[in-house]
Amino acid sequence: MSKFFNAYMIREEDGQRQSSLVQLQEADLPDEEVLVAIQYSGLNYKDGLALCGQGIARRLPMVGGVDLVGEVVDGGSSDFKSGDKVLVNGWGLSELHWGGYSQFQRLKPDWLVRVPENFSELETMAIGTAGYTAMLCVMQLQANGVKPEDGEIVVTGAAGGVGSVAISLLSKLGYHVVASTGRPQTHDYLSALGATDFIDRKSLSEPGKPFQAERWAGGIDTVGDTTLANVLAQSKYQAVITCCGLAGGADLPASVLPFILRGVRLIGVDSVMAPQAIRQKAWDLLDKHLPREKLTELTQVEPMSKLGSLAEDIIAGRIRGRVVIDVNS
Repeated sequence: MSKFFNAYMIREEDGQRQSSLVQLQEADLPDEEVLVAIQYSGLNYKDGLALCGQGIARRLPMVGGVDLVGEVVDGGSSDFKSGDKVLVNGWGLSELHWGGYSQFQRLKPDWLVRVPENFSELETMAIGTAGYTAMLCVMQLQANGVKPEDGEIVVTGAAGGVGSVAISLLSKLGYHVVASTGRPQTHDYLSALGATDFIDRKSLSEPGKPFQAERWAGGIDTVGDTTLANVLAQSKYQAVITCCGLAGGADLPASVLPFILRGVRLIGVDSVMAPQAIRQKAWDLLDKHLPREKLTELTQVEPMSKLGSLAEDIIAGRIRGRVVIDVNS
């Protein structure tokens, strides 16, 4: 490896959090066992928060990036050897541990998942944490008995990374998907991914009655707050709603009525600390069910040097689909 390499670091200067491109040496990296040459990371909502100084990073200085894919340079005494293709999602990267916005990183072997044989490194990170989280949500819907014939599945934050992959997966599995978005210009894009109907984001984001007309057999919510409360209020008898994000806020101004009168189930989905067996199952199912042509449709690749403006864009809701960060350009 070269003596110096690039990384995107969050630091505190004059009491303010700042993020910028810096140069590091191998000696600067954490004291972990496996050295990985990173090829790609991703841009997730949590990454946007961290880079914009909104408190995600709990230790400073911090190299951002909650996911990565690359090649093992030195596996130490672990089961990984030089040349192995590996990926990492979560495990506190960009919060407690240095993350994927770096050309090299040292990582715990317990965090690593082998890249599925049928995925390229670019495809792996086009899926990234967002797509892996979407698969975890779909797995919960299926495990709790939601079938395509049961009715409509709503996906909130539909044009984002989780929403885009969720729509692609649900459509491939035969579900009738309704996309919630506030951007009419994304309708053609979402239709191409498999959405069969749309609901204006505004109709879900404004306060509504705690118990409303039944519509949803299931849902994947990335927004939280009033949006999730309305989805619950509109859910059918024994519907299953998964939640995995808080783009609209962390509150839940809801009523117990959907739960005790309709038996609605709200299931939280965590991608950060999920056990390895669940992670591997999710990646195996992504390999099986995610249409590759749709993955290409929802992905754009950007250089690490543009992370500052991209972070602002994802927080402001201006990002469509998945953004892959090429850490070597």
